[in-house]
Amino acid sequence: MQRTVTELTNELIASYARVGGINRLDAVNLPSKSAITNITIDLLRLLFPGFFDEQPIHSHDIKMETANRMDSVQGRIEDEVYKSLEYSKVEPRLLRPRAHELTLEFLSKLPCIRELLQTDAEAAFNGDPAALSKDEVIVAYPFIEAIAVQRLAHELYLQNIALIPRIMSEWAHARTGIDMHPGAQIGSHFFIDHGTGTVIGETCKIGNHVKMYHGVSLVAKSLSAGQLLRGIKRHPTIEDNVTIYAGATIIGGETVIGAGSTIGANVFMMQSVPPNSLVIYEEVNVKVIDKNDRRVTGKTDFQI
Repeated sequence: MQRTVTELTNELIASYARVGGINRLDAVNLPSKSAITNITIDLLRLLFPGFFDEQPIHSHDIKMETANRMDSVQGRIEDEVYKSLEYSKVEPRLLRPRAHELTLEFLSKLPCIRELLQTDAEAAFNGDPAALSKDEVIVAYPFIEAIAVQRLAHELYLQNIALIPRIMSEWAHARTGIDMHPGAQIGSHFFIDHGTGTVIGETCKIGNHVKMYHGVSLVAKSLSAGQLLRGIKRHPTIEDNVTIYAGATIIGGETVIGAGSTIGANVFMMQSVPPNSLVIYEEVNVKVIDKNDRRVTGKTDFQI
């Protein structure tokens, strides 16, 4: 028997009553993901004028263009921050003035964020011989977009604004494949080459002049305790001038990678190392097989 739309609707409504926990009815409005996406794109345009615009921007127009965009962004962010504060149960009479104050404080950080992003762009260009220009790095490298959004979201995270920082960072994660929590503290001259599959956890501390490759994971040792771990340092500390090669996994809040160290590809480690350490796998046997007869034709000790 063919079902009617009315029957299907009634069954779905019944599930709302039966299956709780994933309904949000009769509650305050949450920050809008689509609105925050559009705001984030405009913030990138403010950070990198001329790089993310469809039309060229001339220097004699930059003040007017920036003022117009800043005014638009300020109003839209304030509305989303208002929703975040309402969700966090801030006293109603304080919602609008507090949202206005936090928004202006956030926007005041944009010049400092630009200074950090300048060092990131330099690190990417200087660290990658495939980069033809710094323009190419900014407009084409997914890392630049990911780190720009992370640095923006980090400022909102420091203001204890709920939901919005994570929505921003997860938008960048979906676009770039680079997962950087807004809580991570990241120093200057940071670069992730290729970037796909890299994970940086909430309580990571990363120093200056750190270079990483794709597939690196800076993660917690165990999450079995769940919410009891909230607020505890769970992710590693990476000191200055460290290089971490592809596929390496570094685990734990007490793990510290000393300054000037190099972590080889696919290394799995849960312990700290002193400054200027080289961490590698030794004597990994590689079998070379003739694909025609499937017999082993040689063995080589291959060192990473």
